[in-house]
Amino acid sequence: MKSTKKVIALLTLVVLISNVGIGQSGAKFGYIDSNEILTIMPETDSLQKELKAYADYLDEQMSSMAMEYQSKVAKYQENMATMSDLIRKTKEKEITDLQNRIQAFQQSADQDLGAKQAELFNPLIEKVKTAITEVARENNYTYIFDVGTGALVFYETGDNILPLVKTKLGVK
Repeated sequence: MKSTKKVIALLTLVVLISNVGIGQSGAKFGYIDSNEILTIMPETDSLQKELKAYADYLDEQMSSMAMEYQSKVAKYQENMATMSDLIRKTKEKEITDLQNRIQAFQQSADQDLGAKQAELFNPLIEKVKTAITEVARENNYTYIFDVGTGALVFYETGDNILPLVKTKLGVK
């Protein structure tokens, strides 16, 4: 137990010393909300519209499959009493296969939509990252924290570089 307390005390001392060292080294901290900069970029609206159009297209396909499924189930239930065992089993398999295709399509559509989002937004994200890097270098920042991702809980003493990045990107 005493050795654990000694280790904790030693680690605390190391952390305090390294914090003093950072403070004396002239480290400059800044922060930005990446979500905010992405929402005000002019390209974001057109990319959002393109992504929504693609999602709507996938939804149309899904709705079409769902309507086909409902139609087959309704027809099956309506005629079930008059069907022979062979026809009934065939129709049940047909409905089950369609249900499996719908589930597979849903999973594939979700993945496809995520890939489309990455394809559309990655160039914009890279553009913002480049601007942040340039602003950090031009203004001698040692660290820039992204508070938009929740990676930092306290940033009161940092400088918000959002206005500088907006100017760099030509965004009002």
